[in-house]
Amino acid sequence: MTYKQQINTDKLPSHVAIIMDGNGRWAQQHGKERIYGHQHGVQAVHDVTEAAAELGLGYLTLYAFSTENWNRPQPEIDALMVLLVQTIENETPTLNKNNVRLLTIGNLERLPEQTKIRLQRCIDATSKNTGLSLVLAISYSARWEITKAMTDIAKMASYGGVKPEDIDEEFVARQLSTRNIPDPDLLIRTSGELRISNFLLWQIAYTELYFTDIYWPDFTKEEFYKAIVSYQHRQRRFGKTNEQQQQ
Repeated sequence: MTYKQQINTDKLPSHVAIIMDGNGRWAQQHGKERIYGHQHGVQAVHDVTEAAAELGLGYLTLYAFSTENWNRPQPEIDALMVLLVQTIENETPTLNKNNVRLLTIGNLERLPEQTKIRLQRCIDATSKNTGLSLVLAISYSARWEITKAMTDIAKMASYGGVKPEDIDEEFVARQLSTRNIPDPDLLIRTSGELRISNFLLWQIAYTELYFTDIYWPDFTKEEFYKAIVSYQHRQRRFGKTNEQQQQ
């Protein structure tokens, strides 16, 4: 029995987030430059997005480019920016065919101007789709996001628009870039690394974590299904006891 056949479609996660790691090491294993790994990781993005849409998931968030990635060698950054936009443009017809809406989170102001323009065109082209929401985290980090939220709240307070007693968890969540996106139920990280790497730190407070040694370019639909099966075998308690959850 395949992992897809084991999935209980009545207990699907509504939101899966993925840290797509291992492109560079995959390329090194094949005696190639790092960008070769990023290029081959595109197929995994296509396959996993298609799998998520076919299952009927609500949201899929992919960590495409972190704020820390700006510290990489400039030639790699330039190549990644070109690859990012070209991939999104090439995939837009498929996104529309599969009723997938494209969204982004992150500090997009740091992107090259043409990258922003071309990216926005793709977002606009899929904006009326009502199926899976594919969220690309670009120039994103959780510390940047939370710092920006705190700065925005401080500005509101200085204008008299918010009082200390107004600030609760829901208020803070509304200041984040994910304000209209539910928290992830499942976070997947590939390549064998056992860390979160500054990704959705606020949002994953009760998210189930799944780590695999497989490098991202080798992450197939079946591996995605395997992660979901693992998720479905867990009991999510959200701080409660087993007995409370069963009531």
